Amino acid sequence: MTGRFAGKVAIVTGASTGLGPIMARMLADEGAKVLLAARRLDLVEAAAAAIGPAAMAVQADVTHEEDVARMVGTAMYAWGQVDVLMNNAAVPGKDLYIWEQTVDNFLDTYRVDCMAAMLCTREVLNASMLERTTGAIVNFSSGAGWDGMVRKSHYSAAKGALRILTKTVAREVGEYGIRCNCVVPGAIETDLMVNYMQRIADEKGVSLETIKAGIQAPLPLKTFSTPEDVANLALFLASDDARTITGQSINVDGGLVMS
Repeated sequence: MTGRFAGKVAIVTGASTGLGPIMARMLADEGAKVLLAARRLDLVEAAAAAIGPAAMAVQADVTHEEDVARMVGTAMYAWGQVDVLMNNAAVPGKDLYIWEQTVDNFLDTYRVDCMAAMLCTREVLNASMLERTTGAIVNFSSGAGWDGMVRKSHYSAAKGALRILTKTVAREVGEYGIRCNCVVPGAIETDLMVNYMQRIADEKGVSLETIKAGIQAPLPLKTFSTPEDVANLALFLASDDARTITGQSINVDGGLVMS
């Protein structure tokens, strides 16, 4: 099979719904063997089955070291290498003002949205990438990680930390031929986003369209990204087309943040 990822093996976390399964399918379409991992086994198995024989599913909580080791070990046993890691797993946490914030909400969000990327990165480096002196790691932050977001101190802090983790990893592994970059989406047009806008609309007693228009107002392009828009950038960064790009945080947000 031809394609940018022919002969390569990829792991995609958070691969049960949303962006994860779409990236996994796109990787497989370009020749990769893909391991999809998520906490919900039924959903991640369905996502892998929809892709076909190039994909397999693993149930894993990527905040648990033993699950991460088993996830990477499964890919190594099946295919003998890991070339691409998409650290896509994330949770929004509970929206709270800082004066309402709880330790559990803050740390539970941080564990998934930042620490898990460290665990998965450490495991693929030790299992495959360092020895083979090749690999690409892509993390997924958020616009909230640049400027903060009201009622999301937990999420904003974790996503901001993930961008710094990206730079640190890139500096440490560059001499081994390994790259690490970060995709920074803005609003993505998914069911999760629609549900969030509907909840805010209900709280404010206004229509969903009013909330949507307010979010899009500061965007030069006046449109939300699709999951495919985000996946296109992620696959580029994971491919050899981006062989001299590392340590970068790149926005996919309709122009909201111009850094």
